[in-house]
Amino acid sequence: MTTSVATEPVSPSLGRWRAVLLAAVAACAACGIVYELAMLTLSTSLNGGGIVATSLIVAGYIAALGLGALLIKPLLAHAAITFIAVEVLLGIVGGLSAAALYVAFAFVAGSTLVLAVSTALIGCLVGAEVPLLMTLLQRGRAAPSPALDVATDAGRTLANLTAADYLGALLGGLAWPFVLLPQLGMIRGAAATGIVNVVAAAIVAVFLLRRVLSARQLAAALGALAAALALLVTLLVRAQDIEVSTRQQLYADPIIAHRHSAYQDIVVTRRDNDMRLYLDGDLQFSTRDEYRYTESLVYPALGGGAHSVLVLGGGDGLAARELLRQPGLQRIVQVELDPQVVELARTTMRDANGGSLDNPRVQVVIDDALSWLRGSGTDRFDAVIVDLPDPDTPVLGRLYSTEFYALVDRVLSPGGLMVVQAGSPFSTRTAFWRTVSTVHSGGYAVTPYHVYVPTFGDWGFVLARRGDAAPVATLPPEVPPLRYLDQRVLDAATVFSEDVRPRPMEPSTLDNPRVVEDIRRGYY
Repeated sequence: MTTSVATEPVSPSLGRWRAVLLAAVAACAACGIVYELAMLTLSTSLNGGGIVATSLIVAGYIAALGLGALLIKPLLAHAAITFIAVEVLLGIVGGLSAAALYVAFAFVAGSTLVLAVSTALIGCLVGAEVPLLMTLLQRGRAAPSPALDVATDAGRTLANLTAADYLGALLGGLAWPFVLLPQLGMIRGAAATGIVNVVAAAIVAVFLLRRVLSARQLAAALGALAAALALLVTLLVRAQDIEVSTRQQLYADPIIAHRHSAYQDIVVTRRDNDMRLYLDGDLQFSTRDEYRYTESLVYPALGGGAHSVLVLGGGDGLAARELLRQPGLQRIVQVELDPQVVELARTTMRDANGGSLDNPRVQVVIDDALSWLRGSGTDRFDAVIVDLPDPDTPVLGRLYSTEFYALVDRVLSPGGLMVVQAGSPFSTRTAFWRTVSTVHSGGYAVTPYHVYVPTFGDWGFVLARRGDAAPVATLPPEVPPLRYLDQRVLDAATVFSEDVRPRPMEPSTLDNPRVVEDIRRGYY
């Protein structure tokens, strides 16, 4: 005996209603995830990010989703007009969030408050969307067939809604890092997302809700959507002016070059003969005194008479400039993550580095230092110079870990020397001695030393060699004339006063990047 199961009748108009509304669900979900990713990106770029900040943003956003769903319950009886209102607000708040946070950071030092408020508002508005859309989907359905009870019907509707929501989130998650951020930047990327949000709401209003809304409500809704669209388009067009004016507010000297790469915000300033490089707002060098830092970084690594050198980081080309001055040096491999830094080194910063990255003895490799070391094969170098930014994020913390320094041994010739820039033994004392201990835990004997660089203050390095005997800090046999460093200065650099005395520390590892929190806490 066979039993026939009736299927739910679906008219063409009803099918179009569902398709358009589910497309709107996907678009809104994509916008919602982009707003959250924009908040995370801004937190990292402006405030340094970190596990705590990231966790608070994600947890706060999710909590706000639930709060928004609860707060919208009294308005579900007026789902159509409320949906339009929510989308107008979401488009404006989300679209303006990046610009507001950027301006607050530059002018009033209130970016943390703006970040928290923006995250809460956006989360509440996105959380309100799902109940509203669920209500609209249910109202747009024909009565279920006798074979479908109410619970099954609601379950199918929820399944469609959830599928569209998650698919939209996937699209938004891919659009932010691969399209919006690299092509438009943070401010214009958020504004463009707001425009998508408003346009999706306008399509729903015109094609689906015009029979649900009164003529007056529809006119008011379209007027609000048009006003929001005009505001966001204006922001999109004027974003460059806002960025330039706001960015200049952060720097004392005129900006002569700016790049926002996939990895960081890069700014070069110049006043008279003083050129400065900033990465994510942190000063990397000043041409007034960088020779003190660069000579102290490079020449102790050459004390064994190196003929080949690996430079990890140092994409500004300054270390390569000094290495090219050393007689007998035949090969330099420069591994730099960010091609935008290399491009600026070859153009804007060329006077500072002497065009070193275009020298035939220098091979520039664009890669992550840790990844490159893992796949480096049998290449060996007489010296390794680790010139990486301070580990103030977990990504950079990987490059100050026991595992990282153990990988360096793969490319270091027997008896070869490694020098690591290690931060300030005065301003970030714990982080400095943490780095010393971490290098030692990688199987090296270490000799820490420090010099005075006026722009940075007291700055430290770690000279290391595999084995048990600590290396002696010496200059190479045929050192060229230097502006700062000589053997007398280098001998004194290995002496530490009582207030910055050596401290035994637990090493920083991939599993527990202690040095990141050390940097964040600063001096103590």
